[in-house]
Amino acid sequence: MASKPTEEQAKQSALAYLRAWGESPVPPTVLATLITSLHARPPQTLPLLFPPALLASTFLNLYSYTTDSAGITAAWSGLYLLLARRRKSEHIMQKFGTRGIVRGTTMGVCGINMLAGGWVYATGDRAQEGESVG
Repeated sequence: MASKPTEEQAKQSALAYLRAWGESPVPPTVLATLITSLHARPPQTLPLLFPPALLASTFLNLYSYTTDSAGITAAWSGLYLLLARRRKSEHIMQKFGTRGIVRGTTMGVCGINMLAGGWVYATGDRAQEGESVG
């Protein structure tokens, strides 16, 4: 019979999941795609500054700079979350329409990126990264 997971094991697995999310190159790419889909038509200049920075973060991650990439992703995700939080929709149908659902998903991914990227950046080891690139 398998033993029940203790609170320590559950906490460790949650932190491992958070670290895996923060070190992955996929979340910033998904976030850049969602931001572009929201602000490309009609073109909005300020929000469209975020996808190139997030894609640059993905590029750094693919070149084994996971700690720095996580920090950049966390910072830009937090900035976008602040920017997107300011907008308020007046009608209830605007919140539950297609655009509202995409906006909510984007803000959720921003929040998770901010937490996971901040955790990886705070606990990352840059000396280990420098040796792997060469």
